[in-house]
Amino acid sequence: MLITDINLWALIRHLGTWLANLRRAGDERKRQSIKALRKVITAARTTRAYLRKLDDTAQQDHEQEAKLAQKWTELGFVLQDLGLAALAKRCDITGRYWADPAQFDREFLDKADVSLARMEQLARQVVAEIGSGKP
Repeated sequence: MLITDINLWALIRHLGTWLANLRRAGDERKRQSIKALRKVITAARTTRAYLRKLDDTAQQDHEQEAKLAQKWTELGFVLQDLGLAALAKRCDITGRYWADPAQFDREFLDKADVSLARMEQLARQVVAEIGSGKP
């Protein structure tokens, strides 16, 4: 069962702890983390572009949705491996959503806080903090 009660404060606390640990990590781990977080930003923008197209045409593209499902799922795995469990969970839910949008209701998605804007904002914030060396 998925737990969706991760509030923003818990996520920020988790990211703070993760960043403190990352400061002690080697340069390669930092590069891997930045690369993964940038992929979250890219995936969010790709997904937003697809949603804009969907709004304009009202034509679902199941092939594109399958690619989005794969991209978000893979990101979830990478982030989990890097120790970013809270963001990884959001990516996993997003991947599962694009695999089958009917499996989640709006209330679940709202509680899971998987908005594209929120995930991009968090990823950009962490990338900036890694780059600045701040905890």
